[in-house]
Amino acid sequence: MDRRQQKTRLAILTAFTDLLAVKSYGRITVQEIIDAANVGRTTFYSHFETKEALLDTLCDALFGHIINDALNQEHTHGLYPDQEQEVSIFFHVLAHLQENDHNILKLLSGESSTLFMPYFRNGMKNVIEVRLHNRKARVDLPEEFLVNHIAGSFIELVYWWIEGGMKYTPRELDGYFRLVTEPLLEHKQASRD
Repeated sequence: MDRRQQKTRLAILTAFTDLLAVKSYGRITVQEIIDAANVGRTTFYSHFETKEALLDTLCDALFGHIINDALNQEHTHGLYPDQEQEVSIFFHVLAHLQENDHNILKLLSGESSTLFMPYFRNGMKNVIEVRLHNRKARVDLPEEFLVNHIAGSFIELVYWWIEGGMKYTPRELDGYFRLVTEPLLEHKQASRD
């Protein structure tokens, strides 16, 4: 894709994002997106087959890098402490949200937030499943229940944080979240040779 095509694609995504911040997804028409992006109908459809394809692309762009970074155990973030200390995936995700890349907070708190939360939740469930490889529940719980519970609690924490004006830092929220999730988990014992 050449620069002109990239610029056009970005204009469409930006227009769509701006519209979603003030209007529900179902009320947004392709024509409104075209007008806001200042592109023609043929140009729009050469980049996105449908409005739903545009939504999928937007969600991948918004959540993909956050989720992929959380999955990458070697990732370092500018807000990490200098001392050697385990930093949770939850802190990492909260720090990304605080940076508000691509105005993600507008979308998570806007009229169409219910469209974005399932993408976010599924991504977090994937991260939690991968990261639970050396942990298990303290009581006999199916892993899928535990993953769903932790992901759901985290998504609700994010809603609460955004609705409350983000008064708490990612580090504070990470600490609070650990206090309520750590009692559910224990380290799996290493097998003895």
